[in-house]
Amino acid sequence: MNPIQKITRRSFIRSMGLASGGLIIACNFPSADEKNQKRPFNGSTFEPNLFVQLKDNGDLVLIASRSEMGQGVRTSMTSIIADEMDADWNLVSVKQAIGHPKYGNQNTDGSRSVRTLYETMRKMGATARAMLISAAATKWQVDESTLKTENHYVVNTVNNKKIFYGDLVKEAAEIEVPENPPLKDIKDFKYIGKGLKSVDGAGFASGKPKYGMDIKLPDMKYAAMARCPVTFGTVKSFDKTKAMAVAGVTDIVEVSRVAKPFGPLGGIAVIATNTWAALKGKEALEIVWDHGDNKVYSSESYDKMITDNVHKKGKEVRNDGNVNKAFKGAEHVIESTFNLPHLVHAPMEVPNATAWVKDDGTCEIWAPSQAPQTARDNVADFLKIEKDMITVNVTFLGGGFGRKSKPDYIVEAAAVSKAVKGPVQVVWTREDDIQHSYYHTVSAQYMKGALDKDGNVTGWLHRVAYPSIASTFAPDSGYAAGFEFGQGLINIPYQIDNVRCENAKAPAHVRIGWFRSVINIIQSFSVNIFVDELAAKAGKDPLQFRLDLIGNDRVEESKSGYHFDSAKLRNVLKTAAKNANYGKDLPEGHGVGIAMHYSFFSYIASIIEVSVKDGKLKVHNIHSVIDCGTAVNTDTIKSQMQGAAIFGMSLAYYGKITAKDGAVEQSNYHDYQMLRMHQAPDKIHVEIIKSNDKPTGVGEPGVPPIAPAIINAIYNATGKRYYSLPLMDHGLV
Repeated sequence: MNPIQKITRRSFIRSMGLASGGLIIACNFPSADEKNQKRPFNGSTFEPNLFVQLKDNGDLVLIASRSEMGQGVRTSMTSIIADEMDADWNLVSVKQAIGHPKYGNQNTDGSRSVRTLYETMRKMGATARAMLISAAATKWQVDESTLKTENHYVVNTVNNKKIFYGDLVKEAAEIEVPENPPLKDIKDFKYIGKGLKSVDGAGFASGKPKYGMDIKLPDMKYAAMARCPVTFGTVKSFDKTKAMAVAGVTDIVEVSRVAKPFGPLGGIAVIATNTWAALKGKEALEIVWDHGDNKVYSSESYDKMITDNVHKKGKEVRNDGNVNKAFKGAEHVIESTFNLPHLVHAPMEVPNATAWVKDDGTCEIWAPSQAPQTARDNVADFLKIEKDMITVNVTFLGGGFGRKSKPDYIVEAAAVSKAVKGPVQVVWTREDDIQHSYYHTVSAQYMKGALDKDGNVTGWLHRVAYPSIASTFAPDSGYAAGFEFGQGLINIPYQIDNVRCENAKAPAHVRIGWFRSVINIIQSFSVNIFVDELAAKAGKDPLQFRLDLIGNDRVEESKSGYHFDSAKLRNVLKTAAKNANYGKDLPEGHGVGIAMHYSFFSYIASIIEVSVKDGKLKVHNIHSVIDCGTAVNTDTIKSQMQGAAIFGMSLAYYGKITAKDGAVEQSNYHDYQMLRMHQAPDKIHVEIIKSNDKPTGVGEPGVPPIAPAIINAIYNATGKRYYSLPLMDHGLV
């Protein structure tokens, strides 16, 4: 366990390399430094570290340092501690940590919460258990080796006497914290690897948890922001007369754009005694905007430009063998071009934040944030105060998908609160959310493959163009960043002698941000469809073609410590095929499609059955298999995979953000649609491969295979293949 190191978002971007599987960073977590030693004893609570609070009545409060947005992280993370403590889950409650460096990295993104904190949380629980055993040994005057723990008790194995954890609080508080407490044998786990009841489920069902917009403070005002329709545009002039005449409006202030990665876009804030008045006041504003240079951005011409670019030689990012020679000597050469639009997160809960810049100069914030320390840092920078003067309280998130890891909306709230000298809640509308977001990047891809006379792949060229996430953090070169190539471009899981990957230019015109599964979505789409095309041209079964293309069993080492194992990918594919009864006779108009992907160090395969009747698509069955190492909570993993399937279907059916004259054209769920209940599959079957390997990512890896598996299934049902999304543009939904 290493000392905590503060890691900024900028250093995060800089540190991401070409390692396979997605966004990768070496993070250090809470350790045995002075901030994580035993807490002072208050007479009723034993706190061996930052994450454990055992009360003398036996109640166990465990601290969740990551944000809950429906993914079950509060249950998964705390259950690891509880398992190592041998705690009774019925006595556990969870408390959300504030945003503070003492907890280590708190960013809830990159499918890394369990993956990076698993061992740390085990040690937090093991520390508490070891100290309770020592306390019991002292109290009974026996050797520790004669004691064991069992469901909230320390048990004497000689005489079977036992003592309740709560009755050991005082004695345990006097025990020195052990440096290397023994961990459980994995065979003794009682929560890890099982399906465990959510600590928040009952509250969600009854509406008890507090989300951002549930925050109410005395004398709190509400604010709505008018922002330039063109990204990065500014206010030229405005007239507030009509807005101030709206009942309930109390003030109107201008918020300047802060030209930093998470700075507010700027605009005019209407402050009122209620949300409705603030929104009506916003509508009444008369603003003249300076649209700036970005007014030239229109999707139609831009898409053509980047598509043209991928048909020209690009910047080399991988070059093995000699692809030109392979193409010259090929029996067949196949070429395809793929296009995907911008996407937006559109979580059910829009961005919102409550801020109170107080008279003493301190600031307190309540917000649904995926990155509370990043929010704290950015607010401190904006207000020009020390970080210790800022408290960020993390509420529940009504969805996040990466959007709420960017704290621009939180800085906005702090700016408005400072201006009006009181507590303010800034609430975005759905239109604000869709038209002023950080977008998943638009893309064009060109692929070219060579087959020999036996149908073997001898050459592979993949050229991509997409505005980079890095453009949000540094001057835009027009080229993608290295870490983006490692998400399904340069790390394809196939054994092909001649491979060349290139990057063509694609300048950014909007804020590009990480989105659920990030660039894996783009590159998994083209690779999985193109492999199917190659199989069809070779006259081979798509399943066997993939199994052959994976090649020999091998382990490819990575600096991340997670090594790609081709046997694991082969296994999830074969398991999915078995579960789907691949090869069975299908009704007329039905087809089955295959896709697989390796991301966030997890191995995923999905096989999807669809039908196309009267030109309309219906997804019947999805069979997905995941190998994510140790499965901490199987219920959560299944839920995440099922959710990923629905999320992926929404993107495939409807996901499309376009711009015209610099302004985003979509505005709400009527023109940025989500999958409806009647469109849901008949069945989503998920199998989790049993493993004792260290945990890998779960929240995002299920998304990338969904769209290409649907496209491949449509081809097998109709003989027609599609190279762009959404499917609504093709009249299929």
